[in-house]
Amino acid sequence: MMTIKVLIVDDHKLFRQGLRSLMSTRDDIVEVVGEASTATEAIKLTGQLQPNVVLMDIYMPDVNGLQATREIKKLFPEVAVVILTSSEKDSHLFEAVRAEAAGYLLKNLDADELFNMLEGVAKGEAAMTRAMASRVLKGIARQEFGEQSELDTLTEREITVLHLVAQGESNPQIGEKLSISVNTVKTHLSNILKKLQLDNRAQAAAYAVEHGITSSAD
Repeated sequence: MMTIKVLIVDDHKLFRQGLRSLMSTRDDIVEVVGEASTATEAIKLTGQLQPNVVLMDIYMPDVNGLQATREIKKLFPEVAVVILTSSEKDSHLFEAVRAEAAGYLLKNLDADELFNMLEGVAKGEAAMTRAMASRVLKGIARQEFGEQSELDTLTEREITVLHLVAQGESNPQIGEKLSISVNTVKTHLSNILKKLQLDNRAQAAAYAVEHGITSSAD
């Protein structure tokens, strides 16, 4: 079996060094051809180094790893991108699948399991634990059989607030438009983030764009 060429993408230098050190213990399986600390650098190095697999973190200082995955798959469809993250959020998992990631792994997995997953990816298999695969199947079932999605849990007012957030409106501006207090806007936004399993306003805006909410009427 040919050695699997791997590009490590993570904004934490210590983690990259630790992962590279781990990979060196199995140089019969993998070869680390490079490291990137930003998504932009990852896309550039993928073209230059032509790895077989990109191990991609989600939380990056510029573009998030899921967006970078989409771009890499668009430019280099033959490269397998495996998300390696600490995030267990369904929203991240499902977005990774939509971005055509070859797998979704958590950073707390065992070393042997990581190597087994990488070997599987080289054979065209998905790098995903049974628990993660089960969550993906349940997500597909919800869509296929019309069960309630995360977006369906939002109220009409929360949809409107999300739309305005995506338009770049501030909390006071949203409050003025909807004739509600700033505190009420904050409450709506907090509920939106919780229901959609998002961390901040920027992610909410990105979610709205991805799901076409920006084209909704005020």
